[in-house]
Amino acid sequence: MSISIEPVQSKKDLTDFIRLPWKIYQGNPCWVPPLISEVHETLDTAKNPFWEHARRELYLARRNGEPAGRIAAIVDDNHNRFHQEKTGFFGFFECIEDYLVAEKLWDTAREWVKNQGMERLRGPVNPSLNDECAFLLEGFDQPPTIMMPYTQKYYLEFAERYGFHKAKDLYALLKLAADGIPERIERMINAIKRRTGVRVRPFDMKRFERDIQFLKDIYNSAWERNWGFVPMTDKEMDLTARKLKQLADPDLVLFAEIDGQPVGVTVTIPDWNQVLRHLNGRLGPLELVKLLYYRKRIDGARALIGGVKKEFRNTGIIAVLYYETERNAARKGYKWCELGWNLEDNDLINQFDLAIGGRIYKRYRLYELAPL
Repeated sequence: MSISIEPVQSKKDLTDFIRLPWKIYQGNPCWVPPLISEVHETLDTAKNPFWEHARRELYLARRNGEPAGRIAAIVDDNHNRFHQEKTGFFGFFECIEDYLVAEKLWDTAREWVKNQGMERLRGPVNPSLNDECAFLLEGFDQPPTIMMPYTQKYYLEFAERYGFHKAKDLYALLKLAADGIPERIERMINAIKRRTGVRVRPFDMKRFERDIQFLKDIYNSAWERNWGFVPMTDKEMDLTARKLKQLADPDLVLFAEIDGQPVGVTVTIPDWNQVLRHLNGRLGPLELVKLLYYRKRIDGARALIGGVKKEFRNTGIIAVLYYETERNAARKGYKWCELGWNLEDNDLINQFDLAIGGRIYKRYRLYELAPL
């Protein structure tokens, strides 16, 4: 048996890299195939503005000549400047159930980031914490929601056998619309509204550019203290905005305003994975018909972003935003919402999500290896 690890160089290599998950998850009803075009765009150094401040090398493992694993070795200069670190990342990790393949993939990524001057290896990130990230730790019997990963259980064993240790766990909580909102939470929300004078309004699609600028300003202020957070560049935010315009329900993107000025935002999007699971990664004529059919049957959502500017962090405004989001979602017929991901030690958000009736139903893990 021969195992080789080679950098992705040809179009065929890239196709094998992108198509590998179809082999890894064949027959698994929970796995949701990504759009092949989206994966191409994410990896394309000319199209994805993330690569303007980051660099990467893609590697493909072959066992006896057949694709058997893949990995991206990544260095994000913005991350290292912002956190004063020398951290390299691995991402897009997939592997057949053969530890030797995984070991060789991690050896290769480890050596590459070390040669770039890095002192630790963290991941998986695809390609950053603003995208899909982490290995699934608990919840293998449930399909992922939009922009969340689904990974093989044996990846955990392989990572720990290799020497990785936990960097951080992430939580996803499930909130059912049928459970309603506890009366004590409603009383708390009303008290916060009276005390702060906050007003909540939906995203205005007719003034898209204005509201996207508001979202940019709040995002980079609200998350600056979060573990692993790196401010998005304007180009990255513009790409996110373009995707948001395609995916969002404006009634689930809410701004909190004080004296007419936006100070907080929540972004909740329909769970488009309920559509993607029927498309097998493609968007041809038949798939477009399926898209139009299944989009009308989306009955769940994912609370993707929630935050307030730092000077309003302890006012309870974020609770008002989540409360109003749930009311809007229930009114529009959504039956459930996934809250997260949340950092395991973000006690304020985790306690609130539990208080409104959410329950932790999935956990994810980011791993780290240091020193290299």
